[in-house]
Amino acid sequence: MVESNAVNSPDDYGQVSTVSDIGKLVRYKRKQLGVLQEDAAGLSGVGTKFLSQLENGKETAEIGRVLQVLKSIGLDVYIYPRSENRFKD
Repeated sequence: MVESNAVNSPDDYGQVSTVSDIGKLVRYKRKQLGVLQEDAAGLSGVGTKFLSQLENGKETAEIGRVLQVLKSIGLDVYIYPRSENRFKD
């Protein structure tokens, strides 16, 4: 099934600092693709409940499954060191 593409864009793709940030971007991208949660979940190999919880910012979402969803909807993850080492004396 297809969903309406009328979605407000997130501020931008880029740095995320919370699970809620990831969830908002996942929801935005899924809706941009015009795919229902049920269909996106099936194509990602996760349950609809998991995808819903991820999109709503569930803090305990399993990282492996999150990465699975991101990959399947066309989002990549990059990790870079911060400019300062906060753990250094």
